[in-house]
Amino acid sequence: MSLGLIGRNVSESVTLKMNQTFAILKAKGEPVIHLGGGEPKSKAPIDALTAVASQLNTGEVRYAPADGSIEMKKAVIRYTHENYGRKVEPENIIVSSGAKQAIMVALQAILDPQDEVIFPAPYWVSYPDMVKLCGAIPVPVVPEDGTFTPRIEDIIQNVTSFTKAIIINSPNNPSGAVYPAKFIKEIVEFAEKKGIYLIMDDIYQKLVYNGVVVTNPYDYVKDFTDNSKLIIINGVSKAYAMTGFRIGWAIGNKKVIKAMANIQGHQTSGPSILLQKAAIGGINGVQSSVESLKTTLQNNRKVLINYLKAFDGVHLIEPEGTFYSFADFSTYEKDSTKLSKLLLDKVKVLTVPGIEFGMEGYLRISFCGSIKDITEGMERIKWAIDPSSPNELYIGERKLVRDWV
Repeated sequence: MSLGLIGRNVSESVTLKMNQTFAILKAKGEPVIHLGGGEPKSKAPIDALTAVASQLNTGEVRYAPADGSIEMKKAVIRYTHENYGRKVEPENIIVSSGAKQAIMVALQAILDPQDEVIFPAPYWVSYPDMVKLCGAIPVPVVPEDGTFTPRIEDIIQNVTSFTKAIIINSPNNPSGAVYPAKFIKEIVEFAEKKGIYLIMDDIYQKLVYNGVVVTNPYDYVKDFTDNSKLIIINGVSKAYAMTGFRIGWAIGNKKVIKAMANIQGHQTSGPSILLQKAAIGGINGVQSSVESLKTTLQNNRKVLINYLKAFDGVHLIEPEGTFYSFADFSTYEKDSTKLSKLLLDKVKVLTVPGIEFGMEGYLRISFCGSIKDITEGMERIKWAIDPSSPNELYIGERKLVRDWV
């Protein structure tokens, strides 16, 4: 069978594949623990569920406008004013089937073949392939100081005449790093000066801990005209625990938003009117569910960090946001894919190899599951790779003997 250029060169989403693997093993009755997950276990806000139920009961579930309903756009306007201090107009907004689609149509709207897109490493697994889907070239940038926090110098030295866009994801998936205000100021001003699109992926904006503040990029913008190259991405998936509702949005200048809407209209039409109603309920409703989720995640974070720090030789920069840790396990195994496979095969714990995020030797370990899963999963990991652990382990009634360390 002959495949086209895109079919040959775009790889499978590792994180989605992992969710599928977990579901298959769980269905088989395997005692599998998912520490690679990217969705909170909390229920969606009651206001979201009530809103979608009310709409469903009307029996009126029809097409939505390609760029989102007016009611949904009003909710985004309110959200943007409350969380960014910026008043935007409906024409500045496109609502998509998840923040992922919003990023994808933004890239399709602005990129030509052979354009380059810069993003700091570690990076979300989908960025490189999304750029490739546009015929453009991904340019990951690893911070030279050994941290997860890029410096403006790291970005500038990778800019060429082909650079069309920069993607910034803070709080960052997978590291949990929150980029400092100095860097956000510098990157906003640099992109504006050079006329480079700056895509701010803010999907984890509300999930920060210990008083950490996420810098508002609008604080440093000078050009708010239709020449502005700033695109803000957000959605309800993470902070509202509404991953399956698939509602996200982008805010940008009117010309780029119109181009994005044209593309989306031919791809998927507008996002589900039913799910937009749920998102409206979540955004406009009582926000206690967001605070409750943050409290749960902060407790989970503490437990996971304590386990990771108990490993001799594991290097961890503590996450300030999101619900991920990104720990360096290279003392035990430099090949993160090999290590992740060993943990799945031997002790049935799912983690995500660091190489998928652009940094070898690391594992992304999530703390969005239950305390029980974090505790048991980390104990299994320690037993699997730490030579000082006992030689035997029981998982339920199954006795395991470690013969590979």
